[in-house]
Amino acid sequence: MPTAPIDSLERLGQTWALDAPTERKRMLVIVNPYATTVSVRLKNLVVYALQGRYEVTAVETKGRNHATELCQEARAEGYDVVVAFGGDGTVNEAANGLAGGDVPLTCLPGGATNVYCKMLGIPGEIVDATEHLLRMADDWQPRRADLARVNGRHFVFSSGIGLDASVVERVNRHPYRKAKFGAWYFTWAAITSFLGRYVTNPPQLCVELPDGRSFDGVTAIVQNGDPFTYFRNRPIHLAKGGEIDNGALSGLILRRSTPTVMPTIIWRAFSKRAEVTRHRAVDGFDGLEELTIRSTDGRAIPLQVDGDHIGDVTEACYGIAPHALPVVS
Repeated sequence: MPTAPIDSLERLGQTWALDAPTERKRMLVIVNPYATTVSVRLKNLVVYALQGRYEVTAVETKGRNHATELCQEARAEGYDVVVAFGGDGTVNEAANGLAGGDVPLTCLPGGATNVYCKMLGIPGEIVDATEHLLRMADDWQPRRADLARVNGRHFVFSSGIGLDASVVERVNRHPYRKAKFGAWYFTWAAITSFLGRYVTNPPQLCVELPDGRSFDGVTAIVQNGDPFTYFRNRPIHLAKGGEIDNGALSGLILRRSTPTVMPTIIWRAFSKRAEVTRHRAVDGFDGLEELTIRSTDGRAIPLQVDGDHIGDVTEACYGIAPHALPVVS
């Protein structure tokens, strides 16, 4: 961690501690110690700063789904807010623990991409984000966001089945490389996953919509918001019509993944003018409350939610839970 942010966090804690309120909201900070930018010293300084406005309890996660369990306990114990300090995977687990309740979620950027942080309007730099949370205590305005779900698992912004999930699976196998090389490692993983599995014999799937329409393809993306992700700080827009509070799902289906198709799709994803869903090899959808994706060749297909590979499946059933997650931002 560079010296400048460390010094800034120390000063931030000292400044806000001078004007501490008499009554403080109870805050549970869930820390993923293995997240890309999280360290013990950084965690301690963030907690120290937040104590200027909140009664803070900080707990480190010990393994998969631990953040979900901690959030369920936070609901039972009556915390006023939960902060997910990690990457999008930590946010996803926290959201699954708070779904349907009244304890709001917010987050601090500790991962490689921090998509949901940015979608909520929380700054992507840790000092600015911490100060944002401190100011929030004086203007406390919780609101409710939608939660999407697939096969019973909630997600906050996106899910992919096929190539996208294969990339996520490969990236998450090597967290050190993910932390060191960031977006460039994702790029390498995308190229090698595509060349290794999706050029000659990709898995085949079918997307079935409630109105009876169906689309065949090799990859599908389902979104509960926009953008789909970020390349560094550049938003990558795929599906149209996505918002975190409109009660609907949007997404797209990639019909084929040939070497002549993929470069033009990637160009559209990075372009500010061309829409991915208008590509000749892509079908798009929006405004849906449910849909089903099935393997049509018997092969299990990788599935990811919010940047975490959760397994290989032959069927994925999607739905939406409107306003199921309280958030503050």
